[in-house]
Amino acid sequence: MLLSSKTLSDDCRLDWLRLIRSDRVGPITFHKLLARYGSAAAALDALPELTRKGRRTASAKIASRSAAERELAAHEDLGAKLIAWGEPGYPPRLAAIEDAPPLLSVLGRIELLGKKTFAIVGARNASTNGRRFAQSIATDLADGGLMIASGMARGIDASAHLGAIDKGTLAVLGGGVDVIYPKENTDLYHRIAEQGVVVSEPPPGTRPEARHFPRRNRIISGVSRGVLVIEASLRSGSLITSRMALEQGREVFAVPGSALDPRARGTNDLIRQGATLTERAEDVFEALNGCCAGFPTPPPTHEEFDHQAVSDNEIPTSARQEVENRLSPTPSHIDELIRETHYPAAAVATILLELELAGRLERHPGNRVSLIAEP
Repeated sequence: MLLSSKTLSDDCRLDWLRLIRSDRVGPITFHKLLARYGSAAAALDALPELTRKGRRTASAKIASRSAAERELAAHEDLGAKLIAWGEPGYPPRLAAIEDAPPLLSVLGRIELLGKKTFAIVGARNASTNGRRFAQSIATDLADGGLMIASGMARGIDASAHLGAIDKGTLAVLGGGVDVIYPKENTDLYHRIAEQGVVVSEPPPGTRPEARHFPRRNRIISGVSRGVLVIEASLRSGSLITSRMALEQGREVFAVPGSALDPRARGTNDLIRQGATLTERAEDVFEALNGCCAGFPTPPPTHEEFDHQAVSDNEIPTSARQEVENRLSPTPSHIDELIRETHYPAAAVATILLELELAGRLERHPGNRVSLIAEP
């Protein structure tokens, strides 16, 4: 299923790339700017003034046209594609999440991104039995028609990819689409790029850092109908993926383990919290058949946004200060801000954008925001 039969023009793709690579413009802010201004070009023009109104003296750095052109050329040199949200080939389930990446780097068989996908994640220091089980269940799930997604880490991730590779598997990287991490998975990376598909959000050449992995994890869960966790300690990154899956409305599955193995504490706790206990592929298929039918309703394409432009004359003089006074370091729901201040939703959204682009506001899942304390 495709979101749209339309593709961005070359100039528009360049503008999208410049906007998402500009300072303090994350995926949620990108989508809100596009909704407010109708195009990335108009949003780029508005950024300096929005930053100023957020009362930050230093303007946000806007990505240059030349830098965006170099990034597009890097994709071409790699044989990779840069797919925009709303274009053919963009993963349908991923497109429906709140913080969907505006642009995805894709290397390999792009057509696989339209398949029904299921994620398998787990411990890097996995046991022999855990790796064997991951590979076996991945094979069974792939034989049943699901494409297996994972993060190409050592341990459970690598085993899941290996189990599904003959049917096509999806690797989501924490760095650039051309950066292999860990190096021990070099052969696996090349096999996936040839037989499956590799996707990434950061620019080519980006080295993976710890802060990149939560963003990678929300893509792994976002493309998938469900997430299976195999071996995870109580502080495992795999539990972050499962939490994101729940926030996105996905099903969570977990493989039980020995109470004596620290790698089983996270998965056993997931089961206590309601995750589907999984011992075989049939457990997954039975649970998925009762939920998640089809793909979610596609969001508007990039040419169908409801423009929400608001002029300064439509924002009361006291509104900016009152909205800011209502904010605190504790996340607040945006709908509550609108109800409490009695200002139009579009006006509040504009004020929040100004604060965010000034580096004074942080967004959180569930349409919540918090004020960043001044240094």
